[in-house]
Amino acid sequence: MESTTKMKLTARTLEHLAKAPPVTDVWDTDLAGYHVRPGKRGLMFRLYYRTKSGQRRLLTLGAYGTLTAAQARSNAVEAAAIVAQGGDPRAVLEEIRAEVERQQSRTLKAYLDGPYAVVQGRKKDGDATLARIRRAFSDWLDKPMGELSRADIERWQGEREANGEAFSTSKRSLGALKTLLAHAAERKVIPANPLAGISLQRPAVTEEQMAEQSSQRRYLESKEVKALFAALDQYQEEKREQRRQSRAHGKAYLPDLDNVTYVDHVKPWILAMYYTGFRPGDLFGLRWEQVNLTFGTVRKVIEKTAHHRPEPITFPLSSAAVSLFKQWNEQQGAPKAGLVFPSSRTGKRMDGTAMQKPWAKVRKLAGLPQDLQLYSLRHNFASQLVIAGIDLLTVSKLMAHSDIQTTIQHYAHLHPDHARDAVEVFAQRVTEKAAEQSEEVAEEGGANELEDLQSQENRG
Repeated sequence: MESTTKMKLTARTLEHLAKAPPVTDVWDTDLAGYHVRPGKRGLMFRLYYRTKSGQRRLLTLGAYGTLTAAQARSNAVEAAAIVAQGGDPRAVLEEIRAEVERQQSRTLKAYLDGPYAVVQGRKKDGDATLARIRRAFSDWLDKPMGELSRADIERWQGEREANGEAFSTSKRSLGALKTLLAHAAERKVIPANPLAGISLQRPAVTEEQMAEQSSQRRYLESKEVKALFAALDQYQEEKREQRRQSRAHGKAYLPDLDNVTYVDHVKPWILAMYYTGFRPGDLFGLRWEQVNLTFGTVRKVIEKTAHHRPEPITFPLSSAAVSLFKQWNEQQGAPKAGLVFPSSRTGKRMDGTAMQKPWAKVRKLAGLPQDLQLYSLRHNFASQLVIAGIDLLTVSKLMAHSDIQTTIQHYAHLHPDHARDAVEVFAQRVTEKAAEQSEEVAEEGGANELEDLQSQENRG
């Protein structure tokens, strides 16, 4: 190995070389192969060595300024020691860098932005799922997925509760994270899902929360149903009167609403939810291709469970629902395809919040409680079926619940009390049998008394 300049690479020597850069490499006089090379970005510490097999290799240690003279020499000595033991310091360094890259690829952020983004990109709500994980676990994005623990979850839940987050929201966020970790474990990115089997601790429910839950998941009383239907008619009449006024004051080009069944989508949309119990998303996405008016059925994939149950489900429609869809179809020009309830402005799918203001208006006209959510129409559908004595399995299918336990949990208490009827039958039978036995004892006692009297007369 030829060199033009040799000197001991001390702090003073390097300071001088940095101010007056040499033309060629400067080799250290004490450590073989250790030298600095001048360049446009300054001096670079390097080490030439030969591997055990005789292969000549070069190891770049770092730049002067980033490393001090002492640090660079120490690194060079360590590398030379590896060579002396038959190792390859460059290979060791490359393995360390590769391990760092592997660890970085196992962080939550890396997996979230990489492989999992591709997976969620194929799903309808995939972007929302990714955003939920980023938002809920922003402090963990740079943390290796395999290092997450129960203690992390407990601290996280405590922080979310302190910030006033609902338990159900935290539960959904943790569920999304656990699904990601299961996906990473399945693909051997991490050895196993570190949060498998870990659940949030359900907080104690206050009386106020119990009252709120009861108001949200309930059915409509008969008088409330009458008020709702009357309010829908009143809503339509108000719309018609507004249109009459507009046409009479310079806007005669606007369509006349007096001769149509529905002034807009609001009444048929709300009635469709009332008669079918469909979730709002399934009504927003309902298409005429999925509605069979001849057979009175709807056949569609349920959006909420589409990711694990992609096959369509057939739902029977009541005669009232069929009549509703037929009238709306005729008013729309009898389309055979397209959205049943498209946006009046864009013709595309309505936004998920599109029915909030109309529902608030109808609810106010009906005098219904402000906390009665639009979703209550779905709960009412299931509740009325159960109250009428329809078996829970059928109700579960009509509600498109993925698990009958959901139906049992929320609606079983409304089911006619057949168990009470059973114990009443038991009690009645036992009472009747006891009465029969009492009569037999009385009759037997009377017979015994008669025999005693006859015996006494005979002896007399």
